[in-house]
Amino acid sequence: MKYIFEAAFAVALSVTVAQADGVKPMDVAYVDGAVTTALTDQAGDAANGRKVFANRKQGNCLACHMNEDLSEQSFHGEVGPTMDGVADRWTEAELRAIVTNSKMVFEGSIMPAFYIDTGYERPLDKFAGKTILSAQQVEDVVAYLLTLKEE
Repeated sequence: MKYIFEAAFAVALSVTVAQADGVKPMDVAYVDGAVTTALTDQAGDAANGRKVFANRKQGNCLACHMNEDLSEQSFHGEVGPTMDGVADRWTEAELRAIVTNSKMVFEGSIMPAFYIDTGYERPLDKFAGKTILSAQQVEDVVAYLLTLKEE
């Protein structure tokens, strides 16, 4: 009986760990420019998403996008569209697809794919097989973007 319990516990633990890791990059399903299934079981945290968005070593979104909500930050880019009102232009599922891999949504996009682990051109060895953002960070950024509505 002890062994049955230990085996059941080990299986339950492995399932929990797998769910905590989220959807693997190669398993993300894009349908008509949207990813309708969340990448993790944990809801996105908009406050953390704002930090990831602004962080020059993580999302680095300000390198290309203007965002009035982050006016305290310097050097907003003008290559990508403004983030002001982005929640009024795109659904949650569309924003998730854009952040995960914009190339699956916009043909010829220069926006990086933040949640792929293969297919990068000339990655440094230390980045091979890794994503730019974790599944949870993608969900956090999406939660943050959903707060950016027209005034």
